[in-house]
Amino acid sequence: MKKIISLTAAALLLYVLPTFAGTYEVDKGHSRVGFSIKHMVITNVVGNFTDFSGTFEFDETAQTLKSIDAKIKSASINTDIEKRDNHLRSPDFFDVEKFPDIVFTMKSSKGSGEDITVTGDLTIHGVTKSVTLKGEFGGTVKDPWGKTRAGFSASGAINRSDFGLTWNKALETGGLVVGDKVKLVLEIEGILTK
Repeated sequence: MKKIISLTAAALLLYVLPTFAGTYEVDKGHSRVGFSIKHMVITNVVGNFTDFSGTFEFDETAQTLKSIDAKIKSASINTDIEKRDNHLRSPDFFDVEKFPDIVFTMKSSKGSGEDITVTGDLTIHGVTKSVTLKGEFGGTVKDPWGKTRAGFSASGAINRSDFGLTWNKALETGGLVVGDKVKLVLEIEGILTK
């Protein structure tokens, strides 16, 4: 009988406690969607996308992610060299006229705080694949204008050929001009909307 009463009390407590999960809109000015990839086997080229948007739902109490929906404009790729960026926008790579958006939708999340694993569907070049990112929650804070902000970092890797990005050239010494593995590095800050 005592066990039933304690379980009922616990359920009631959970029912009346407020939820701290909130929906955040990505603040593009304080976020970064970056990547790096091998160039001619010997070094890494780094870059980022400058035009992106998204929302994420975060439970501050449990420090867990509930959802992520993001969209990146493929034409906004930036590696600081205009000729290379134009080539990346061409049909050899992203074909931005035909595939203007890169989309990510979270399907599941596990862990909390400094050890979060997110799995979701990533669509690039019209191809959708499941990807996994490892991340950590940076915290929440009130900014000087009274808005609540939350941040998290994440990283992972994909193979570009899985998404139909297969252009390459062979080197005389062996190897290829462009590596297949792309490392992803995300720094995301969001503003609470509800």
